Amino acid sequence: MFPSHWQQYRAASTVAAGGIIACPSESVFGLACDPASLAAVTRLLALKNRPMTKGLIVVATQLEQLEPWLQPLTSRQAGKLTHSWPGPTTWLIPATPACPVWLRGQHSSLAVRLTAHPVLRRLCDLLGGPIVSTSANRSGRLPARSMLEARLRFGNRIDCMLPGQTGGQPRPSVIRDLSSGRLIRA
Repeated sequence: MFPSHWQQYRAASTVAAGGIIACPSESVFGLACDPASLAAVTRLLALKNRPMTKGLIVVATQLEQLEPWLQPLTSRQAGKLTHSWPGPTTWLIPATPACPVWLRGQHSSLAVRLTAHPVLRRLCDLLGGPIVSTSANRSGRLPARSMLEARLRFGNRIDCMLPGQTGGQPRPSVIRDLSSGRLIRA
């Protein structure tokens, strides 16, 4: 089931207004909000019972949408990203001083992904920029794999539920450090 145009516009309007939505991603149902909104991110972290120091993943459709928050890339680094994107690989990329602390947490890098998931792509395109994307679960618990599971976990504490199917990935995105090449999460 792919969300209707009305459902997509409603979800984008909710995010733009500082709300939190539940939506499908590559592997699980996730929670999403405006990464530039401290109030939205703080509320999302409280829902998940997740400390701000851990940082969050920011999802976009184009690297240019993230450039204000990222250090300039070498051609070799850009090649690594191009090889894995769009897709379910999240990269830790050195952040600029303009990158909000509520996104990077205690880290000097920002976790970013260019998504191939059609619902997330459409949401980012409607917003004209990136979104925070994190699994729909309380910290330490299993993530939701469907809209029903997200609703059971969070009920009316989510402002909008965007229907759709996950991308079929059996596990959350791989996370790699761009500077060292180190695998952070398999």
